[in-house]
Amino acid sequence: MTTEVTDGLDWPALLESAIDGAGVSAVYQPIVDLARGVVVGYEALTRFEGYPVSNPELWFGAAGRHGRGADLQATALRKALAERGGLPRNCFLTVNVGPEVLDHPAIRKVWADEGDLRGLVVELTEHFAVDDYTALEPDLNRLRAAGALIAVDDAGSGYAGLTHLLTLRPSMIKLDRALVQDVDQDEAKRALVEMVGTFAGRIDAWLLAEGIERAGELEALAALQVPLAQGYHLSRPAGPWAPITDEAGHLLTMQSVNRDRSGLRPLLERSATVTDVGDAYAAFADPTVDLVVLCDDYQRPIAAIDDRTSPIPLVIPDMKVNVGTRPADAAARAVTRPDWTRPLLCTDDNGRYVGVVRMPRLIQAISSGI
Repeated sequence: MTTEVTDGLDWPALLESAIDGAGVSAVYQPIVDLARGVVVGYEALTRFEGYPVSNPELWFGAAGRHGRGADLQATALRKALAERGGLPRNCFLTVNVGPEVLDHPAIRKVWADEGDLRGLVVELTEHFAVDDYTALEPDLNRLRAAGALIAVDDAGSGYAGLTHLLTLRPSMIKLDRALVQDVDQDEAKRALVEMVGTFAGRIDAWLLAEGIERAGELEALAALQVPLAQGYHLSRPAGPWAPITDEAGHLLTMQSVNRDRSGLRPLLERSATVTDVGDAYAAFADPTVDLVVLCDDYQRPIAAIDDRTSPIPLVIPDMKVNVGTRPADAAARAVTRPDWTRPLLCTDDNGRYVGVVRMPRLIQAISSGI
């Protein structure tokens, strides 16, 4: 909820300036595939800078009251789409538009100027009631014909009811933040998320949870097999094209590892990790720690440190192997090293550290026929 004061503002003048593009920009928040822990899309969000009020909801609300809603939304769309050409490969871009302005000439011109809309997801925001969605069908059909997908924003709140979903048959359903907040602590919310997920699957739509702010929420949604997610815990809105946070990436990696028991996964051991050699001494202060893995700033492993007595630990890049590698293949590679007894540093498909496999355990597994 905003606390910005709007009393006495000359909204007509402010809106005219913003519609001309002054101070209006777009930021992009990653959308993450929870099963793989990779960014698969970005949502474009509008920012207003250099004005006495910055909250986008206040701006679009004022634009609607002053009859300039479509014009301001058209400006916001053009700002968002300006970076579309640089979108990373295999990623989609989502943009927001109110259904009440979907048939306005200013909005139609934005789509016409873009032409090919493949890779674009148009989110219908739910800030105003829409009495008859059948009136939107011509514009929705034009968007789909141009290659765009339709998403319903804030499902579970406002006017985004079941009838709405049945009428629109969207390709993406975005869960409202109210359903996501503390979902790890509320069994009823988890049941509702599962229900919406089942419905989404039946109409062949993606379910996206937005507004994830805590690790517990992320972990619960991943466990519920929600396909897509976004929120501050994954990454804050920024310029094109930000990655997810290391913490969130590591959590999703470990959940994926725990679900799959193929390759080297059953043999993995966790270990303390550091990004600076000097920090290894603090880790070794725990008498139960006999191995510390040095990683770079992106959680990619560099070396295993197992000497707590040396004044300057010797860092020699160790052998890294994908966690999906067959044990026999990993052993065949490992024995070619000068010191073949050193543990293997295991990574996920994105090169992030997931654990170590010690050679005695690897040999035992091969002997047991794993």
